[in-house]
Amino acid sequence: MSIKNKLKTQAAVVLTSEGLHVARQRIAEVRRRLSGKPYTVQYFHDVADPYCHLSLQLLLELQNKFDVQIEPHLISRPASDIQPLPTEYWQNSWADTVRWARRLGLAAPQQPAPSDADFAQAERRLAALLGDQDFASKARQISTALWSGLDIPEGAHSDPNVARRAGDQALAAAGHYLGGSFAYGGECYWGPDRLGYLDGRLATLGLGPSHPPIVPDYSEPFPDATGQELEFFFSFRSPYSYLAFDRVRDLATRTNARLILRPVLPMLMRGLPVPKAKSSYILGDCAREARRLAIPFGRISDPLGAGIERGYALLDYAEAEGRLPEYCAAFMTGAWAQGLDASTDTGLAEVVRQAGLEWQTAKTLIGTSDWRARVEANQERLLQIGLWGVPSFHLNGQSVWGQDRLWVLQDLIRAQA
Repeated sequence: MSIKNKLKTQAAVVLTSEGLHVARQRIAEVRRRLSGKPYTVQYFHDVADPYCHLSLQLLLELQNKFDVQIEPHLISRPASDIQPLPTEYWQNSWADTVRWARRLGLAAPQQPAPSDADFAQAERRLAALLGDQDFASKARQISTALWSGLDIPEGAHSDPNVARRAGDQALAAAGHYLGGSFAYGGECYWGPDRLGYLDGRLATLGLGPSHPPIVPDYSEPFPDATGQELEFFFSFRSPYSYLAFDRVRDLATRTNARLILRPVLPMLMRGLPVPKAKSSYILGDCAREARRLAIPFGRISDPLGAGIERGYALLDYAEAEGRLPEYCAAFMTGAWAQGLDASTDTGLAEVVRQAGLEWQTAKTLIGTSDWRARVEANQERLLQIGLWGVPSFHLNGQSVWGQDRLWVLQDLIRAQA
């Protein structure tokens, strides 16, 4: 590993450490006290995002539980670099929101989707409420009407353009890029998935009662999935794929599902953009998720480019030896927790050794290109099921996206069984 890569690895260890995370939270509280500002949670709302319909309902619960002020913002629709495939994003987010609503006992969006005129009317109403102390309650009524096909309650209207510009600036300053997100003290929490972290932080500050995470990873008893195929799309460069990998293998083993591994190229190597704000948030989010799941994380050696190509060149060899899961797990552990540089023979040889394979055989395959056809077929299959990012899953005709959606897979297995 070069000196430059070693320095990057050491920097990643510091940036993802729990110590720095705690220090940042403490510094934020010191600054808040010195400024005399109240405890304030920012909330960012995209009126056309179905996830925001759920987040708005949870916003009211958050306000009722904790002694905090809510600072709401309207924001613009995501740019193309955030949502490169907006139609597919919409379809996935709609289905995922319905699942979440059922899980949490919230009001789900109803078909058909609201029209552009409905969105515009709701946005004008919400823009007029941004300074209202009862924003959460009134906004929830508007959102419920909007996503239920009902008439939006009458009231004052405001031009949302100025509000969106201010909201976009506040969202960027907070360090996020999507609606439905919350921010407090220098940290962002996107949607129901991460609201448990904010709950815990506010409870620690003595602002309200402590609550367990909203949704567990998965729970016993495990249903029987004999005869069911679980397709798992992942990338060696995706930290979320790393966090999911061993847990998905465990779920497949416990349920007797047939696990089909489908590696794909990282988004950047497929020509899909990954903005800096997105990559920065993902790194911090993965660090706190890894701590929650007790998964080693943070000693990172980014395999983008040569590391991925060299690593994928050994997929067929690992599969022929019956050790493809072990090899994939070893590679991602090396990249995200051990700082192994797969672009070097030293780093990749250690991955191969940990996977129980022979380096003398493996090194003769580096530089071959047979793996490209396999990976391209997996990428075509990923688009076929309506998704583009990883980790993603396909089970019983349903597409699921996210390392925090193992409970969905379990529910789908149970429903089929």
